[in-house]
Amino acid sequence: MTTEAAALIPHSVLFGNPSYLVPEISPDGTRLLYLAPDDGVLNVWTAPVDRPDEARAVTHDRGRGIRTYGLCHDDRTLFYLRDDNGDESRRLYLVDLDSGEERCATPFDGVQARVLAHNRWHPTTVLIGLNKDRPALHDVYALDLVTGRLTKVAENPGYLSWIIDTDLRVRGGTRMRPDGGTAVFLDPEDGPDAPDTQDGGRPWLDVPYEDAVGTRVIGFARDGATCYLLSSIGANATRLFEIEVATGRRTLLAQDPVYDVQQVELDPVSRRPQAVLFAKDRAEWVFLDEEFGKDLERIRGELALRAVDGEVHIDRTDRSDRLWTVSVVTGAGPVLYYVYDRSDGSLRHLFSHQPELERYRLARMEPFAFTARDGVAVHGYVTWPPGLERRGLPAVLNVHGGPWARHTFAFDEEAQLLANRGYACVQVNFRGSTGYGKHFRNLGAKQWGAAMQTDLLDALGHLAADGRVDASRVAIMGCSYGGYAALVGAAFTPDAFTCAIALCAPSNLLTMLAAGAPTRTPLQAFMHAHVGDPETERDMLWERSPLSRADEIRIPVLVVQGANDVRVPRAEAEQIVAALEANGLAHEYLLFPDEGHGLARPGNRQVYYAAVERFLAAHMG
Repeated sequence: MTTEAAALIPHSVLFGNPSYLVPEISPDGTRLLYLAPDDGVLNVWTAPVDRPDEARAVTHDRGRGIRTYGLCHDDRTLFYLRDDNGDESRRLYLVDLDSGEERCATPFDGVQARVLAHNRWHPTTVLIGLNKDRPALHDVYALDLVTGRLTKVAENPGYLSWIIDTDLRVRGGTRMRPDGGTAVFLDPEDGPDAPDTQDGGRPWLDVPYEDAVGTRVIGFARDGATCYLLSSIGANATRLFEIEVATGRRTLLAQDPVYDVQQVELDPVSRRPQAVLFAKDRAEWVFLDEEFGKDLERIRGELALRAVDGEVHIDRTDRSDRLWTVSVVTGAGPVLYYVYDRSDGSLRHLFSHQPELERYRLARMEPFAFTARDGVAVHGYVTWPPGLERRGLPAVLNVHGGPWARHTFAFDEEAQLLANRGYACVQVNFRGSTGYGKHFRNLGAKQWGAAMQTDLLDALGHLAADGRVDASRVAIMGCSYGGYAALVGAAFTPDAFTCAIALCAPSNLLTMLAAGAPTRTPLQAFMHAHVGDPETERDMLWERSPLSRADEIRIPVLVVQGANDVRVPRAEAEQIVAALEANGLAHEYLLFPDEGHGLARPGNRQVYYAAVERFLAAHMG
């Protein structure tokens, strides 16, 4: 029986600036920091930890907003990263919280800064990666917070990533092999006179192609002699190992036969693992340290007393480890933030990420599973319209990007918009998605536009089989790989969809693989192994490209692009738009001149989602 539909949630509430985001405690435990709008742009605010109502903005960006920040262990220097209109050439900025002085630490045009390491033992030094000398490779520089001086400490021999210990010593890195596997180089010694192995030689660990996504060194214990490795070598799913570097002796700490270790919680002093998280349908913690487990259970108990059902995530930036910031994801409401005091077990509510959402009836993501046409088990989530009978509903297949990523139980603004407007939002972790072990992940190799796509179609068939979804009223949408899947749906199986929405979407796999920022060059072998090699598989890549069958598109398509996108360049959108125009096919094209890969500015996001809602209403009814 149909009940009353939920009140419409304004776009400004879902896609405008959140009221609060990413709270953390300063290392000395005296300040609360978080992101919040200042003159309509996300900036960093700070307040005394026990008086959050006295907050003030300490950064003053007027562009796309700040999303990555931190407070250094000198207890006065705030850092944040910012690019220019989405070009990903991020610069590192420093703010002195005592004087208010702000300066750019990496004032180089076209250079990307990455924060690599900083900790309590070296409070005035930050290691950063800069591709200043070679655009494809990031060398390691030490930034002195006192003098502002940058000193190169390691030149990159071809590493995708660096391995650095707690004394900020570069111990090695990871290099991509021609076949898409990786080689890990690691200095086995822990003394200052250890032999230099960074330039090559025999790898510490050879990682086969099938294990490359799920295998990496995540860090060192404080003793410098023990490291921690996530690896799927010899198993289906990624496991956590403790390794004595000098001898290679391994101790298995955590594993699951199906699900990968998604997150490792490290003790802030010893840097030894205390817990791991497996992202199943809902997050599942496994405790390796009894005291840490007691704290998390105490938090869960406090939440239960307040009738809060959600997944708990913590942030431990207070050096004393007394105060934790806690975020709780309920999936059916805004993200809730708290401060937990370990000394007395108290849990103090700070705020939710968007208090205005509390006025509306929201929907909770619900897991589902089905068997694909070739017998593979596939998982996903559906967000159903609240208040409507689950019978004959129009649906939007919302495809995740990556594609080496996955949907998780979360508060998803797109899913909430679609459900609020009466559509079932279907989100599928198709083969190739991460988290479900290497067998499932590697089933997606070279299956763009093929088995990865048929998993999406099989999900719709599963939900339509019992009448919950109306198969004649289904749209497909997504960003990045999700946008590619939307274009594939329009070009390859137009009868399966009513319309398609593609944001920052590759339309020709050959031109996509040939383009992109120099920072992505080291990933070329990986892309060739997982997508296709243009030298030997050119015909296959062209056949899997939506542009190759643009003349078969019969449904309306909304194409959206950021002009400064360095991952999926503007040409990818414009060549499919040109083909649609040449064929006289119904389409719309939105170009945002001040965005990159995805949309960050709240005004642009609201314009986009208004266009999405109008487009769906026009073609779905």
